[in-house]
Amino acid sequence: MTQKLTILFDLDGTIVNTAPDLMAAHNHVMRKFGFEEKKMEDIKSLAGKGAWVMMQRSFKEEIKNEETKKAMTKEFINFYAKNIDKYSKPLKGLIKFLNWAKSKNISMAVCTNKQERLAVDLLKKLDLYKYFEYIAGSDTFAFNKPDPRHLTDVVEIIGGDLDKTIMIGDSEVDEISAYNAKLPFILVKDGYTEKSENEIKHVALISDFIGFEKVIEKYL
Repeated sequence: MTQKLTILFDLDGTIVNTAPDLMAAHNHVMRKFGFEEKKMEDIKSLAGKGAWVMMQRSFKEEIKNEETKKAMTKEFINFYAKNIDKYSKPLKGLIKFLNWAKSKNISMAVCTNKQERLAVDLLKKLDLYKYFEYIAGSDTFAFNKPDPRHLTDVVEIIGGDLDKTIMIGDSEVDEISAYNAKLPFILVKDGYTEKSENEIKHVALISDFIGFEKVIEKYL
């Protein structure tokens, strides 16, 4: 069967609500090192660019010492890795949609700024790994989102066609990646971003994956 379409998904905030576990790890580090904890809305606005950037943005001007920053980021990743699936859940309708997409011979892959090993571990623990042909994390290549090659290289690896590829994400990082790769971009509402949905260009806007088949049918 010839592949009809490739869908590339971001992970955090797009297919899985990971904010509760990210917040728990972040606040564990802040408590341990004697700094102020963050609220959920703070975490969601910090989370889209990977652990190191998230922690750096969280520190802002509070912490000047680079060694302390590195130690805090290491502690964050260690704690998060051990508690990665405690509260994280797939978005509503996702599993039904993934099964439908598989039945339609749609290729699917994940392009995330989470470390590859963490992304794979989370997807396996949530029983989602089996749906995807490739998982590209922040450290899979020598570049990552918003570099468009994070997307285009994955499409090439899985034998897809860029003219038949869509990107789905929840932030401007995903939007910029898709725009630079010349791919249609579908935005998931209430994402891990500081931007409003009006500031992020998209061809469609969804709040979850219930009924998402209707959106994708247009591209088949």
